[in-house]
Amino acid sequence: MSRTDQVVDGIKRMILDGELGPGDRLPVEKELAETLDVSRGSLREGVRALSILGIVDTRQGDGTYVTSLDPARLLSPMGFVVDLQGDGSARPFHGVRRVLETEAAALAATRITPQALAEARDVLDQVEHILRQPDVDHEGFIEADIAFHRIIAAHTGNPVMAALIESLATRTVRERLWRGLHEEGAEERTHGEHRAIWRALAAGDPDAARIRMANHLLGVEESLPELPTDGA
Repeated sequence: MSRTDQVVDGIKRMILDGELGPGDRLPVEKELAETLDVSRGSLREGVRALSILGIVDTRQGDGTYVTSLDPARLLSPMGFVVDLQGDGSARPFHGVRRVLETEAAALAATRITPQALAEARDVLDQVEHILRQPDVDHEGFIEADIAFHRIIAAHTGNPVMAALIESLATRTVRERLWRGLHEEGAEERTHGEHRAIWRALAAGDPDAARIRMANHLLGVEESLPELPTDGA
């Protein structure tokens, strides 16, 4: 184990053992370095690594604090992993997204609030307007697509699932953009599928929501092999 890993592991252990909790300030540098038996340089490297992971937050002139440890923050680096993959790896990542979002739709059908349903309906209305324009705003369509799926994920009652979906779904923009530009009728078809999902959610029918979401995401997945391997 390197000295940096020793710092990461040591601070993680302090959090797991309850010595440090969300919002707590880490001990001063000299004291913490002695506790972990590392140099101050190694301590700083370890703290930087934990900061990238969203575990700690260093405030200039104020010290280093444990973050809220919110799942969305801790899982956000996974989006970076997805970004580093080429278009040829889109299908495996989308397969994971499909599994998660299909179940998310079923969960949301029993938990989504009237206000959230209204927000989702507003998003669909925005899409209607976009699709009526002579020149379709593809980026606007994608943003609406993300917003619609985000509302559903937020009402699963499972913050970890929502965070995973966020990392996967918002990182497939290039694939969806290419599909919208090159596959005739893709956006109209997607909008129709979203409307069907919304109706299932509004009816509070988890089975219908699951089926509608699975149908929608299978259609997206079937388009992915046609993506150019050198990027959109």
